[in-house]
Amino acid sequence: MSDAVKTVRVDLADRGYDILVGPNLIARAGEHLKPLLRRARVAIVTDETVARLHLPALQASLDGARIHHDAKILPQGEGTKSFAELQRLTEWLLEAGVERGDLVLALGGGVIGDLTGFAASITRRGVDFAQIPTTLLSQVDSSVGGKTGINTPQGKNLVGAFYQPRIVLADTGALETLPMRELMAGYAEVVKYGLIDDRPFFDWLETNLDAIKNGDVAARTYAIVKSCQAKAAIVAKDERESNVRALLNLGHTFGHALEAATGFSDRLVHGEGVAVGMALAFDLSARLGLCSGQDAIRVRRHLERAGLPSRLADVPGTLPDAEGLIALMGQDKKVVDGKLTFILARGIGEAFITRDVDPAALRTLLEERETA
Repeated sequence: MSDAVKTVRVDLADRGYDILVGPNLIARAGEHLKPLLRRARVAIVTDETVARLHLPALQASLDGARIHHDAKILPQGEGTKSFAELQRLTEWLLEAGVERGDLVLALGGGVIGDLTGFAASITRRGVDFAQIPTTLLSQVDSSVGGKTGINTPQGKNLVGAFYQPRIVLADTGALETLPMRELMAGYAEVVKYGLIDDRPFFDWLETNLDAIKNGDVAARTYAIVKSCQAKAAIVAKDERESNVRALLNLGHTFGHALEAATGFSDRLVHGEGVAVGMALAFDLSARLGLCSGQDAIRVRRHLERAGLPSRLADVPGTLPDAEGLIALMGQDKKVVDGKLTFILARGIGEAFITRDVDPAALRTLLEERETA
C-alpha cells in the first residue's frame, strides 16, 4: 500500500474530481496537471517555508511537462488568511495575466489552500485551481470539499466561498518534513472521522497511533485515504453544508472560538483547537446524558497520547471566561436564528447535529474546565 497511489473520487457530477494519495506526487505533478490545462501555464501560490522545502521539486516537474509557471510566495501563518493578503494575491494573479480556464495551484497547508481557493473563486469571477496539500491537516480536511475563505476579527473563515478544486495531489512524502506538533495537529482531524460515524476506524487509530507518529508510510496512507473517503462521501451528499456536512465540524464550534481567543496565533493552531473542542463536545455529551463518561475519557486519553491539548487549561496564556468564549461561539458560521449549532455524540462513532443545548449546561461546563 505504501508504494501505490490511491485515488478517492469526490462525486459532484460535472464538478467532481479525484484526490490522489501517495508518494512522489509533487515530483510528478506536471503529468497529473497537464490534462487539466487549457494552455500550458499555471500560477503557483505557496508560503515561505513550503517554498524552501517543496517548490523546486514542483517547478522541476512542471518544467519537465513543459508547463510555464509563475510563483507567489506568501508569509507563513494563519495571519495570511486576511483581506490584505487576499487583495495582494488577486492583484498578483491579474498582473500575471491569469485568464479564465487557467489553473491556480495551491502548494501548502490549509492557510494557503483556503486563501488560494477563495482568490481563484473571485478572480475574473472564477478561475480553476488545484490543491497540493503539504500538511496532514490539509491532506485529510481543508483541501477536500471546496471550502475556501479568510479570517476576520469576528472569527475564523467567516468570509469565503464554496469552490471546488480540479484535483488534489496529497503527497505522503511531504509529511516527512513536518514538525511533530504540526503533524499531530493534523491528526486531530483524522481522529474526527472516527468519532463522527466510524468507531472501527477510531479503534484502528488507537492501535496504530504510534506507527503514524513514527513515520510508517502504510499507516499514514491508510489514515489519509480513510479520512478522504469519509469526507468525500459527506460532501457528495451535502456540498454546501445545509445538513449532514455540519457533522464535519465536530469540535469546531469550541475550537474556532479558542482560535479567535488566542488571536489565530501559534499559541493554539487549528488542529489543537479542534482537539480541545472534540474533548469538550464529548464532555458536554456526557454531562447531558447522551454518551457515557467512559467514552469521553477514552477520547481525551487518545488525544493526550497524541500529544494534543484536550483541556482549556492546556491552552497557553489567559483565555476569556465562559461568557467570553460563548460570545465568540456566537460568531460561528453555523449559528441559526441566534442558536449555536453543536455536534454532540451518543457515543464514539455516533455524532449528531443539535441546536438544543441548554445554555446553563454549556456555561457550567466551560467554567469547570477553565482550570480542570
